[in-house]
Amino acid sequence: MKNIKEKLKCEQLEFKLLMRSIPAAVVTLFVVSVICMNLLANKTLLQLPWIAIDGGILISWLSFMCMDIITKHFGPKASNSITALAASINLLTCLIFFVASAIPSNAGDYNAFDGIFGGTWFILLGSTVAFLASGVINNILNWMIGKCFSKNPNGKLAFITRCYISTTIGQFLDNFIFSVIVFVFFAPIYWNGFHWTVLQCVMCAVTGALVELVLEILFSPLGYRITQKWHKENVGKAYLEHMGKGKTK
Repeated sequence: MKNIKEKLKCEQLEFKLLMRSIPAAVVTLFVVSVICMNLLANKTLLQLPWIAIDGGILISWLSFMCMDIITKHFGPKASNSITALAASINLLTCLIFFVASAIPSNAGDYNAFDGIFGGTWFILLGSTVAFLASGVINNILNWMIGKCFSKNPNGKLAFITRCYISTTIGQFLDNFIFSVIVFVFFAPIYWNGFHWTVLQCVMCAVTGALVELVLEILFSPLGYRITQKWHKENVGKAYLEHMGKGKTK
């Protein structure tokens, strides 16, 4: 029991150091993108016999870019912690939205508002499970690929390689897990038979991964400059020293 308490205290200290170390702008963009992704996932943008796409594809690239930046500088454990934090804040936000939608009002017709912000529990379930699973895989894979560039870990080639590969795989898993949970298992039950086929889920995952890869390619120069700036300025020195990493590699 004593060892467990000590470990929990250590984890709490690490998290406090991490929250004081990561620039607020990145954490803010990450959390906001996760909340927006959950809301946008309520709308199907395209549905054909062989493919279907939901609105979350418009913003999910930003979530993965933030994870890649954090993983590069602070490591996969730090990125996993921020991923869990973002998921928790999203759940709290959804709860507040639900309460607001459930409160009756005679000021006007708020059916559209209530329908959107009231949310759907299985969409929230699917997005949370998919986001956490794909996020952890993305972060670990990004870190493992980075280990292959021992000679020049801070080079541009190392950064884009680890980001492109991890983002493509992570995005595929995120889209596939979400679409299967929501549109294959629950939608036929709660949405009057509306559903996606497994083929549509697979094609959605593939298309989403390719779109996010293109966006990652477009914005990776910005991500690379951010990590270079953090490295030069030794951002998060206290956390990195506590974790025994010193100057980030």
